[in-house]
Amino acid sequence: MDEIKWLEVAVSTTPDRLDGVCAKLAAAGMDSLVIEDEQEFLTFLEQNRQCWDYVDQELLDRMKGVTRVKFYVTDDEDGRAQLDRYTRGLEEEYTATPLADNDWAYSWQKYYKPLEIGTRLYVVPQWLREEPVPRGRVPFYLNPGLTFGTGSHASTQLCLEGVEEHTVPGRDVLDLGCGSGILSIAALCLGAKSAIAVDIDPKAVGVAYENAALNGIGEDRYTVRAGNVLSDRSLAAELARKRYHLVLANIVADVIIPLAPQVPGLLEEDGVFLCSGIIDTRAREVEEALKRAGLTVTKKREKNGWAALEARV
Repeated sequence: MDEIKWLEVAVSTTPDRLDGVCAKLAAAGMDSLVIEDEQEFLTFLEQNRQCWDYVDQELLDRMKGVTRVKFYVTDDEDGRAQLDRYTRGLEEEYTATPLADNDWAYSWQKYYKPLEIGTRLYVVPQWLREEPVPRGRVPFYLNPGLTFGTGSHASTQLCLEGVEEHTVPGRDVLDLGCGSGILSIAALCLGAKSAIAVDIDPKAVGVAYENAALNGIGEDRYTVRAGNVLSDRSLAAELARKRYHLVLANIVADVIIPLAPQVPGLLEEDGVFLCSGIIDTRAREVEEALKRAGLTVTKKREKNGWAALEARV
């Protein structure tokens, strides 16, 4: 049986004509529409401020000035007849793009290249692990096809720079909000003795262990837990049974602020707290929370509208 192929149809319009375009398409029988509109997107962000720190600048740029409607038809004679019926009478221009099969799931790989972080780290997609590593760099292999962070986001790069600077061989690391595990695994690649990683999403556990395995790191050095250190007192108490030279939190401002009071009880006397994922307009707010918790902010890194802070007891 042949696999069904599809066309993605995108109708470009303007905000004042959007409702009319949707009404015409619906009247023609197309009731499964995807609306992409910058103003609706910005309104969503405004109404969901607890999430907006997660939005990548590339996504904001991609939505800038966009108002369009998308729908899908089969890439065959019947589908093209439907397309003709749906678009008849539309004044707007549209594109009909075939959705590739077979290799489509891997086509995104061309967008991922090795990243040089700081002066030592070299983040490498796993399918390029046979390529030579620049002299003086420590390779860190990652599967960007997994659900979480890939190292390309400015906030992750800022925190990785701090990881490179402050990882001490033979010392322990705690990674709060670990996602793919990129920060704590990088510290282990740089010589950290052991690392504990925690994330609120249970899927992060398998992802982080898989990325650790790509780098030859096993559970004897790396422990990943699912849980919320803000609401789970037993988990917070368990983590606080020992002290760590490096505590990492690449999360968001709204989590770092309530987390701050726990940090001094997790750090060794000469330990360092690195937090990132902070939009630059909220950096002062996070700094004040760290100070109230008894921490001294010793360094601030900034890149592409994002900030990372370094603090000590």
